[in-house]
Amino acid sequence: MLGSFLRSLQFLGLAAILLFLLAPVILVFPISFSADAYVAWPPSGWSTRWYGELLKNEELTEAFSNSLVLAIYVTILTLLIATPAALVLARNTFAGRSALVSLFTSPLLLPSIVLGLAILVIFVGYGLVGSWTGMIIGHLVITLPYALRVLMTGLSTLPPFVEDAAGTLGAGPFAVFRRITLPLIAPALVASAALSFIVSFDETVISLFIAGTRLKLLPVSLYHYVESRTDPLIAAVSALMVLGILVLVIVIERAIGLRKAVAK
Repeated sequence: MLGSFLRSLQFLGLAAILLFLLAPVILVFPISFSADAYVAWPPSGWSTRWYGELLKNEELTEAFSNSLVLAIYVTILTLLIATPAALVLARNTFAGRSALVSLFTSPLLLPSIVLGLAILVIFVGYGLVGSWTGMIIGHLVITLPYALRVLMTGLSTLPPFVEDAAGTLGAGPFAVFRRITLPLIAPALVASAALSFIVSFDETVISLFIAGTRLKLLPVSLYHYVESRTDPLIAAVSALMVLGILVLVIVIERAIGLRKAVAK
């Protein structure tokens, strides 16, 4: 009886913590359907007005399109760079390997504002501020460590003798990678791509430093929007972003299994 009571108490405690953490996200959805001209709780009425206003806002729709294109480019480049780097670091032991891993993942240890300021100082000298090239490089700095970690973990769980067996049967290095390694690390590649896309699309601090006045990105535009307005349009955008990430997670789960993607 006591054990059952303690389990119930533990369940209620975990449920309360989860509700506390998710409350800001959950409240975004009803606020996005508010009929008020400002953010208020509870809303005085319900309407889809702000979703219509979002479609009419040319600045935000352009910023969304730019952020989407940027995230796709960054994701592709991240996989093209991180995959061979992970292969070298996970499959070889050499002097300085640990130092290289620490160097490549060091951006994760720095506060975003420090990293953004450092990138800005460097990019100003090369004229990369406010350019697509500078924005892609700046986002690669923060997406590469995530992808590299996930891919190295996936490769570490792959037995090397599988690739060696294919090599002894006459397959060349490229054939071994294409027909053996690549299919086996597919969950790690999908997880890396999804993580890189989300991080790039949602990055605010570094984008604020690099975007300048010429390049419009969704996080930057939203940041400037809330400086002068308090209407529920922001809640509508946030709700759509939450739904987009949820759809991405569901697609990964249906395709390969979320647990498998994370564990690899």
